[in-house]
Amino acid sequence: MKVIDLSMEIHDNMEVYPGDPDVKIEQVHFLKYHGWNLSKLTVGTHTGTHVDAPSHMNEYGSSLDNIPLEKFMGQAILISPDSDFPVSVNLIFDVEIGIEILEKIKIAKPNFVGGDISVELEKALLENGILTYTNLINLDRLPRGEEFLFIGLPLNIKNGDGSPVRAVAILEI
Repeated sequence: MKVIDLSMEIHDNMEVYPGDPDVKIEQVHFLKYHGWNLSKLTVGTHTGTHVDAPSHMNEYGSSLDNIPLEKFMGQAILISPDSDFPVSVNLIFDVEIGIEILEKIKIAKPNFVGGDISVELEKALLENGILTYTNLINLDRLPRGEEFLFIGLPLNIKNGDGSPVRAVAILEI
């Protein structure tokens, strides 16, 4: 088994989407003085590698706490938009994708789609109950066209519209 980390590192003052909250990490307790280390973390729900719930762009969409955990993991495949999409396998794209492939994705019936997704496509996917993962990294380390286990669990945020995740790909060797 080989595990590939697909998540960006979260760090103080990292780049965020324009208008999103700045990332701040502040140490508030110190081992030397308090007997333990403790930091305060301030992030937006769509910081770094994250998952978007349907409620992110749809007034009547489900929030994170109303989505079964099984929807945040499953067999996935790294694929290009001009390939045939397997049915019921989650899709990860290594190039920017736009609204023109929406119907093809809907026919494939994935629980989630990941990659560089246009805002227009993201909105349409979320309206169709398909979760979206953005800011995935290390996609070049995945085998193209071969299934792998993807896990990207969100924090259990009440009424959450999105959450940073630690996304991983698990490859069978």
